[in-house]
Amino acid sequence: MFENSKPHESNTMMILIIVGFLMIAYILYGLTLSIYRNYSINTHIEKYEEDNKKIQEELENKIKSYEYYTSLEYKDKIAKQNLNRINQGEEVIVIPPSAKIEVFELDDIEAEKEKRLSKLSNIGKWWMFFFSDNPFKY
Repeated sequence: MFENSKPHESNTMMILIIVGFLMIAYILYGLTLSIYRNYSINTHIEKYEEDNKKIQEELENKIKSYEYYTSLEYKDKIAKQNLNRINQGEEVIVIPPSAKIEVFELDDIEAEKEKRLSKLSNIGKWWMFFFSDNPFKY
């Protein structure tokens, strides 16, 4: 087919094919650049959305703290602690620091059991494990 065609037509076809390939290459370059820009923008958007969520959580926590510290209950608590104030109808009980705290008998019994168990040999502990109340159960 090209044998019968004129050399001028052949050169024109080659130029058109080369121009066509260059246009396709330019379009692909533009498409690739556009895809990269979109990806970059989307990653920035996701990062900013995460930052916004963190800031929103911090803001909510600060609002809750502000509401707590400005509440009447907190003001009343601070007045009682620092200024020794009391509300009407309340009674104050003062416990002196030198007051002895009584130990209940149950605490003494538990402490005695612990001492006995710590003094037992390994065979004695196994004997208790299998043949008596098992103190090693949780």
